[in-house]
Amino acid sequence: MKSAVFPIIKREYLERVRSRWFIIATLAGPLLFIGIAVLPVLTMGSSGPSELVVVDRTARLLSTVQPGLEAAGYAVTPVADAAAAGTDPVADHTRRIQDDEIFGILVLDSATLATGRARLTVANALSPIREMALRQVIAQGALVTRLSADAPEVIGLLAGGTLDVEVLDDEVEVEGSDFILAYLGAFLLYMTLLFYAVAVMRSVLEEKTSRIVEVILSSVRPVELMLGKILGVGAVGLTQLGIWAVSFVVLADVGLPRLMEARPELATLREFASVAPTAGQLLLFLAFFLGGYFLYSSLYAAVGAMANSDQEAQQAQAPLVILMIVPAVILPGVLENPESTMAVWTSLVPFFAPVLMFARAVSGWASGAEVAVALAGIAVTTVVVAWIGGRIYRVGILMTGKRPSVRQLWRWVRTG
Repeated sequence: MKSAVFPIIKREYLERVRSRWFIIATLAGPLLFIGIAVLPVLTMGSSGPSELVVVDRTARLLSTVQPGLEAAGYAVTPVADAAAAGTDPVADHTRRIQDDEIFGILVLDSATLATGRARLTVANALSPIREMALRQVIAQGALVTRLSADAPEVIGLLAGGTLDVEVLDDEVEVEGSDFILAYLGAFLLYMTLLFYAVAVMRSVLEEKTSRIVEVILSSVRPVELMLGKILGVGAVGLTQLGIWAVSFVVLADVGLPRLMEARPELATLREFASVAPTAGQLLLFLAFFLGGYFLYSSLYAAVGAMANSDQEAQQAQAPLVILMIVPAVILPGVLENPESTMAVWTSLVPFFAPVLMFARAVSGWASGAEVAVALAGIAVTTVVVAWIGGRIYRVGILMTGKRPSVRQLWRWVRTG
């Protein structure tokens, strides 16, 4: 008899990707982030003149303020203060501002040196972000000047300094961005695994409570129905994650540089690109997602088969939810001390490995052998769980009435 798995996969996949929730969750989110990066460029068009005339009445501030202004995207034009000669440089350049020849005129005086207060003349009101960026540059320049020290050194101190860490074990190289990626990736794994495993359970429960499953099982075997549902929902998950990944790449590689070009005052967002995962990290995420998904979806399919209502399913899935919450709870401690005995052994537990081992591997603390052992453990456990879950599913999918006890479940496993 021809296998019915593929038609079931197709049905489960198309039913979900065509639904409203999939379109909203998959497309609206990434498009929103891309729009944040691209729309400012499209709506602003030409950002106007970038030339900024600077009048330094202290004869000390220009050298420390100018580098910050240029880093923010302004073309600085120093103008000598001619107030003693009876002329006002601001008045002389006002017409140029009105004619859109220059961005504005910045006047630095003794108040700037004392309190960081300066005067800027522009044609139109500034955005809060641009105003804050200019204030920061001016205040930082005033601090450097008052400290009467070498500007680059003081700027480094004001930025928080740096810490050069010498590690005796040079086999492990850890970057700050890797820790951020480990947290974000592990959290995304936890959320997607829980979401799609529950989706399998709800799909099974929906067909069982509506009695549709009795019609379906007249033409397909229970194991084919279970496998088709797991693969179909899993394909939906891969589709959604793929769209998110492409959107992230577009945002980091295309939208973000254009935004920085149009809005230099948002230069700190360049650090966002450093969190972008590498191809190897994406493959690692895919491996742990697939392993964790097949492991948990087999369990959740069995839960859906043994339950008779949403309330029963919520109660029956409590132990599985605990299994998934535990790695999320101990994740901060694992990343805080990734070489501890607790971190190593918990990350090797098949039910915890998708989240914990991924985090340790991405942050640079898990060896290739540990990753291989974790993936192998997930694969072996998945086979065992799928065998047990398949037997429970085979019997429970047609059973109604009171939720089975542990003893009854064991009898299903032996006779299924």
